[in-house]
Amino acid sequence: MTTPTQPAYSPPCSWLLMLSLVLLGASGQSDGSERQVLQPEGPLLVAEGNTLLLRCTVEGSCTDDRIKWVKVSDRDQQEIYNFKHGFFPGVTPVTQRTLEPLHCDFSIYIHNVTSKHAGTYHCVGLDDLSENPEKKLQEGTSVFVKGAGAPEPNLWILQPQEVVLATTGDTVFLNCTVLGHGPPGPIRWFRGAGLSREAIYNFEGLSHPNVTAVRASNSDFSILLQGVSPEYTGTYYCVKFYRKPNRQYLSGQGTRLRVKAKPITSPQEKELTNEHIGRTYPSGECT
Repeated sequence: MTTPTQPAYSPPCSWLLMLSLVLLGASGQSDGSERQVLQPEGPLLVAEGNTLLLRCTVEGSCTDDRIKWVKVSDRDQQEIYNFKHGFFPGVTPVTQRTLEPLHCDFSIYIHNVTSKHAGTYHCVGLDDLSENPEKKLQEGTSVFVKGAGAPEPNLWILQPQEVVLATTGDTVFLNCTVLGHGPPGPIRWFRGAGLSREAIYNFEGLSHPNVTAVRASNSDFSILLQGVSPEYTGTYYCVKFYRKPNRQYLSGQGTRLRVKAKPITSPQEKELTNEHIGRTYPSGECT
């Protein structure tokens, strides 16, 4: 007598969904435990009476109460802004969050700049600072104040756009004007900060194929990014370099680019997308 064949057991779709959520949660927790603080090297140049924008992006753990800004000058350390507590006159946070997950913007504005604001600024995690303060304070953004009576660069790098919003496929204009006379050396564009920053355009060298220079005048170092996608999201810096030695001379304040995916509009596109989405029915079966 032939034994009837039993159908293979398939767990309910709701169980599979729960398991996938648990695995995703565990993965997110492990990735989120590693925090990386990114800020431009500088130096930045700001005039007395103006507003200074100090950029800081945190990758990984994104918690307001674990980040603060510290200024170091002449062996003196001063807390500039604490996202957890305190009152800091003349300093306000850039409150708008970045769109990508686990990337947070902890940039700040310092208003009505004076000579006392010259120095080096560090965006640090409170835990990181308490564990190894010497290591964390080696990096930072240096700031010169023009008109403060101290030696200063004879060059201005102006990036007037703080945030640029775009949609997939757009051509994006990133503005940079360089005024004055600096040392011999190229102007370059980078995305991001620190050792992981990406070279985007070099006015005296190789550049990305979909990036072109505008050059409407001798002082215009703006660029066009063609056919952008969400992967282009980030902060772009216009930077002046020495020719010899090959090191950074002065940086613009940076322009934050945020690229959104195109919304699905046609019925055909919606149907194609939905083909890959599992559906749960009252019976618990998946399709």
